[in-house]
Amino acid sequence: MTLQQLLDDNKITQAWLAKSLSISPPAINSIVKHGVWPKRDPEAVKQKLIDTLNLLGVEITLINQALTAAASLNQGVETIESAAASPEEEQLMLLRKQTLSQPAKKQFKLFKNIFAENIRNSTEMFRNSDIDYVRESMFQAAKGNSSFIAVIGQSGAGKSTLRRELIDRLEREREPTIVIEPYVLGTEDNDAKGKTLKALHIAESILSALAPNTSAKRSPEARFRQIHNLLKESSRAGHHHLLIIEEAHSLPIPTLKHLKRFIELENGFTPLLSIILIGQDELKNKLAENNQEVREVVQRCEIVTLEPFTQTTLVDYLQHKCKSADRELSEFIDNSGIDAICAKLTRNVGRNKQSESLLYPLAVGNLLTGALNAAAELGADVVDHNLVMEV
Repeated sequence: MTLQQLLDDNKITQAWLAKSLSISPPAINSIVKHGVWPKRDPEAVKQKLIDTLNLLGVEITLINQALTAAASLNQGVETIESAAASPEEEQLMLLRKQTLSQPAKKQFKLFKNIFAENIRNSTEMFRNSDIDYVRESMFQAAKGNSSFIAVIGQSGAGKSTLRRELIDRLEREREPTIVIEPYVLGTEDNDAKGKTLKALHIAESILSALAPNTSAKRSPEARFRQIHNLLKESSRAGHHHLLIIEEAHSLPIPTLKHLKRFIELENGFTPLLSIILIGQDELKNKLAENNQEVREVVQRCEIVTLEPFTQTTLVDYLQHKCKSADRELSEFIDNSGIDAICAKLTRNVGRNKQSESLLYPLAVGNLLTGALNAAAELGADVVDHNLVMEV
């Protein structure tokens, strides 16, 4: 007889039991699932649990059997407080992909996970001043008004969403821009880890976009002359050309240096190619001012950073997601839960207490999904502070 079976047989919910014992729902869940008792007065909590169940008519023998089974689960498991404690010097950890459980879908009446699924059209995309700055910088580059930018953001910050929206926007506004996207599957910054993306590969991508039925010249010099002439002809026809390289943090240093030469392709005073690099913080490190290997690129490349949410923009983001499903945010999470998301995904680290934040769409969506699953399991109406911190 496990403690969970005992509760199920007597139709006792964890949420009701937590309220009766004056402890949090995550604390009672840790007792039931893992045999982990609160660090503060565990014996008092245990005795109160026994008394409460006994008053409901549960036999002492069955209660003791269930508690013995729970104790067997607690081999080498720390208490809640000690498990939650971690040094401030540790880096924030990314949460593994979370899927909305069937009980959570039923309880919150969600047929799809509005907080984690990819957007389907431009109207679903959340926008604020920071996102709009990056979005407009990319659009101006696509129109040929600026030449070379690097969009930097953490994993899950929304970089790929902005790339998709840019291509969609160019089509919606009928901009005469030809988008060139080299395939980056399996690319790494050295040949020991994978295949490197070289200047010749970029030239092949340009050739494929402008003249797909034309064979590439054999020698590198002839091939580069070939794509230069094709770019000139396309420009005279009124087209702009945009080269987008995703996962650009995996570009080797020589390829970064060669991008300067692509930027310098011109027809008189008319630049023939704009470049958008999209990558994580490693790309920013490669394009640092003190990196002498890429100094010529650094002087020409503008770095545009996707900033994490603040608490205000986090609320705006979540409300936007709810509005897309004609729902209210209060149906899913209360104010204490939102505060907990900010606290869990933001931390001051290091000796200088430098702020580190993972308040990006993907991390927020995974954390909230896990909290919704926990709420459904415990029978809580909405996500609160305790449920978020338990995920």
